[in-house]
Amino acid sequence: MKKTEAAIEIVKKFIQSDPVKASQALEGLPPRDAAQILRDLPPHTAAQCLENLPPGPAAAMLACLTHREAAEVLHRTGKYHAADIFRRLDQDFSRAVIPLLDEDFSKGMSDILAYPPDSAGRMMHTDFTAFRCGTSVREAITRLRQLARRQLPSASYCYVTDQGNALLGVLNMRDLLLASPETPVEEIMIKDVLKVSPFTDREELIAIAARRHYLAVPVAEPNGRLIGIVNTKNIIASTEEEATEDLQILFGASAEERAFSTSWFKITRRLPWLTVNLATAFLAGAVVALFEGIIAKAAVLAVFLPVIAGQGGNAGTQTLAVVLRGMLMREVSPDNAWRVVRTEIYVGAVNGAATGVITAAAAWLWKGNPWLGLVAGLSMVITLIVAGLSGAMIPVLMKRLGYDPAHSSGIFLTTVTDVIGFFSFLGLAWLLQGRLI
Repeated sequence: MKKTEAAIEIVKKFIQSDPVKASQALEGLPPRDAAQILRDLPPHTAAQCLENLPPGPAAAMLACLTHREAAEVLHRTGKYHAADIFRRLDQDFSRAVIPLLDEDFSKGMSDILAYPPDSAGRMMHTDFTAFRCGTSVREAITRLRQLARRQLPSASYCYVTDQGNALLGVLNMRDLLLASPETPVEEIMIKDVLKVSPFTDREELIAIAARRHYLAVPVAEPNGRLIGIVNTKNIIASTEEEATEDLQILFGASAEERAFSTSWFKITRRLPWLTVNLATAFLAGAVVALFEGIIAKAAVLAVFLPVIAGQGGNAGTQTLAVVLRGMLMREVSPDNAWRVVRTEIYVGAVNGAATGVITAAAAWLWKGNPWLGLVAGLSMVITLIVAGLSGAMIPVLMKRLGYDPAHSSGIFLTTVTDVIGFFSFLGLAWLLQGRLI
């Protein structure tokens, strides 16, 4: 018994000294084993560890606890993170946990879950500071000092509301400190204040943060009632999270997968897309099989197939990365998407011509056959034009169809560039086979 208590004490100290690394270590364990460790820890220590886990793995661990144990840990985490975890739990499990949660916590979490994922309503915090109109500068400063003594959250901005909590304006600390003590706060507030709806999506918030450089953005209902604020640091963190998720999704991995996720979790998330990739590889192989006869007569053609495919894939991925970033930063929209596509086709043609000349010269010098160089060079131009076109069009089309534009676009892109690259190269070789053989 003493050994168990000593082990738990060591784990507690590890979590308290470095909660991030402790969470990573916990995530690397099977959910049932990780849940056993959480069960042996005091609820507040387990909650501290849960705060640093992604919502998916955290939900998997909680699902291995009893309903009461899960509730004890869950209501000690921040309600925003708890809401993200909660919506990943099995419905039957979550229904059993809800009655065991604190009523105020449960209501706050339900309010958050009412908003769409990745919206301002999901990202906002309600710990802002607001003064009613008619409040004097002296009273406002006194209240801010009280908040500081009680170590309650304050911000660089304070908001002014009417009697119905509708947002009227924003104060900053400098104006507040320099104003006369008896001046009403509405006389020194900034009336032209930017506010967003709780349904504003994350992409628009990112664009606002990049354009305005505010420390926080107020969130108001359609009737103007102030309900929360979104801190810029949360928007930046959200941007970083989305960028890493998009990078994983782009190549067919799960957005929730982490370096220390379990082997089974990695397998179940990656294998479906590897199967799709295998099917598309067979499609590219079928194109090569169509020209099996010409390859048998001129085996040198096989040498150039990976060269054409590699260049097409690389060029397409460059375009895809630029277009996805443009969509994330709201630079690319349905109104200007076709202009982006035209630009990428032009860039592909120029790059294809440049690399095509080099490829043609290399083939001619190597085999002494200018016709082989012509086939390789023309195929390179065609492949890079298609790479630019597909790299720009695939994410735009997926967005228009309502899908995540980053979702495994790389797999579809390489399929298009491989099929077109192989077909153009071998097709041209077939047309000019009399000059090649």
